[in-house]
Parts: sequence; structure tokens; C-alpha cells
Amino acid sequence: MDRHDAPPPPIKGRGATFNPDNRFRAEQREPCDDGWEREPVDDRADEAPDRRAPKTTVTVQFARSIIARNDSPDIPFTQSINPYQGCEHGCIYCYARPSHAYLDLSPGIDFETRLYAKPQAAELLRAELAKPGYRCDPIALGANTDPYQPIEREWKVTRSIIEVLAQCEHPFTIVTKSALVERDIDLIAPMAAKRMARVYVSITTLDRELARRMEPRAAAPQRRLQTVKALSDAGIPVGVMTAPIIPQLNDRDLEAILEAAAAHGASSAGWVFLRLPREVAPLFREWLDIHYPQRAAHVMSLVRQMRGGRDYRSEFGSRMRGDGAFSALIARRFELACARLGLNRGRSHEGLDTTRFRPPATAVRQAANCRQPDLFQPAEATGDGEQPS
Repeated sequence: MDRHDAPPPPIKGRGATFNPDNRFRAEQREPCDDGWEREPVDDRADEAPDRRAPKTTVTVQFARSIIARNDSPDIPFTQSINPYQGCEHGCIYCYARPSHAYLDLSPGIDFETRLYAKPQAAELLRAELAKPGYRCDPIALGANTDPYQPIEREWKVTRSIIEVLAQCEHPFTIVTKSALVERDIDLIAPMAAKRMARVYVSITTLDRELARRMEPRAAAPQRRLQTVKALSDAGIPVGVMTAPIIPQLNDRDLEAILEAAAAHGASSAGWVFLRLPREVAPLFREWLDIHYPQRAAHVMSLVRQMRGGRDYRSEFGSRMRGDGAFSALIARRFELACARLGLNRGRSHEGLDTTRFRPPATAVRQAANCRQPDLFQPAEATGDGEQPS
């Protein structure tokens, strides 16, 4: 989907450069400069249109339930909670972007600027955990959004969820790129001491400039390493996710990331190859053309070599790692580095304890009958922006 003869300049503080069409709409729109957004400078007609960064807006989203469930064989959890929809971090490669189409919005700039918060999450969670048939299994926070993105400072939805899980002694995991997780160490550390909590910090590169372009509103790489240390010092098992691996862009940092994470107290690690489902592919290709034009063709050539000649293939078993020689090389490098650094050994691979779970007071079950009607029924985390069954 080539949209421009020459790509537009990047938008400061944002990952995406445009809003791809919503695939559920019959009509499509094509951008056109009619001169109204142009600020004349010295009467020169060839000045570029204004590219001011759009502001972030947050809308309250009412829902009927808060726990999303999946049976995907290549995802290491069966339950997840997304406190928000959309993510202000603006990671250009984010596989969750297509889910914004279910809100009648674009997976592009809309995904990182038009956000939805779920302030009823804690109440809904209590109601679900109180159901007689509920089966305790670790809950993953942040499968389709970062639970500690910037708006969490004000909304505190993630903290309210962890408070409920702690009260019920329900195990959980967290994946984040944000240093804000340190705020909740007072809740996470006691749960970790009972083998009921684990945190994974995603670090894609140690190159600050590359990180600023790929993940414009996430914490700087060195700040994330400080977060790893803070969590580890508090007795919380912490892992590092080197994800996604992008050939000829950040794959060179693999060993350096693992070494730095281990030195800061990480005990486990994982990796995932770049995934480009649906609208993510044209967004990523244009981002490459803007920021790394001389490397763009080579990067996409290697991606397609690992995806059977396509930008992406969603088959279970291969969608996370890809196929071919490059994938095998990354897997071997990762294995050797982890063995050398002592990662993924011992308790770092033990399961979380589910035997302590105590359902909340039965009175909260009645709260489930006192809901406001849900305004949206968006897709939760299924990995490829597909409607859950």
C-alpha cells in the first residue's frame, strides 16, 4: 500500500505517520492538501503542510467483563486484562494496533492518540473472581496495551486491578516498557515473595536514538534497565523481553541487551520476531522509508524471507519466531547468551502459585447486576487484531 511518492516528515512524539483506512468501512479516504493547513512563509507555495502532533484524548469505556481469555498454543497465558485500549507509547511495530479498528478508529495515529480507559476494571474484576465457577490461573496485565503507559499516572486503573489481585492472592504477570511500574512495588513485592507475581520489562535496543524513533513515548532504554534493578532489588522476579527482533535494525543489540539486563538483576529473558499483521505492515514500511530509507528494502527483504515471502504469516508456532536461516541464527544467539549469563534457570521458570487464591466477598457478586450498558465491545488481546471467538 504505497501512499506517497515521497513519505511525509515524522510527527514529533508519535510513531505512526498516518491513519490507514479502517478495514471494516466500505469507503476509503485519500489524503489531499487543499492548502488550508498550509502556513505561508514568504509566499512560497512549496512549503510543507503543518505536521503538528495531535493531542492525546482519553474516553471512558464501559464494559461487561474485564478478563479476556485465549487458547492460543503459542501464548504463555490463558487470561489477560487490558486496563486501556490504544497505547500512547506509539511503538510503530505494535501488533495490537489492528484492534483499534473494532472501535471504528484507525490503527495508525488514532491508536496512540485516541485512548480508552476502563475505570470500572477493579469492580468488574471482583465480580468475575467471585463467580462460583471461576478457575484461578495467572492473569497477564498488558497483553494488548502497556498497563503503565503515561495515562496510568492519572487514571491508576492498573494499580486498582493489582490491589484486587493482591487482596484475593491471585497470581499475575506484567509486561511493560515503563518505569512507572516502580510506583507499585509496594503491591507487587509482597505478592512476589509468595511466588505470585512476575514482571517483564521490554527492551528492544540500547540505542537511544533508535528507541526514540521506534517507541517515542516509552521510557529510554537505560531507564528501563534501572527499572529492572529496582524490581530485582525489591525481590521481584524480573525478566527482559528482547521483542521485537527486527533484522538489520536492532538484532545487533541482542547480546548487549541480555548482558545489561542480567547485570541489573534480570533472571529470565525471551524474544519475539517482528510481527506485521494487517495495518501494521504499511505503517511500518512507511516508518522505515522515513527514518531508514537506505536500509528499508533490505530490512523488508529479510522479514519476507522469514515469512514465506510475505510481510507476515499468522500461523501458530511460527508467527512469534518466523522461519528460515535468520530466525535459526537469532534463536541460537539467544540460547548461547542466556546460557552464558545464567538466564532462564531455576526459579525463573517455575510457575506461579495458584493455591492461595481466595474469592472476594460474595456480596460483590450482586454488583454485576448494577452495570451501565457497555458503550463498546472491542476486541481484546488475540495477537493479530482478530475478533475473539
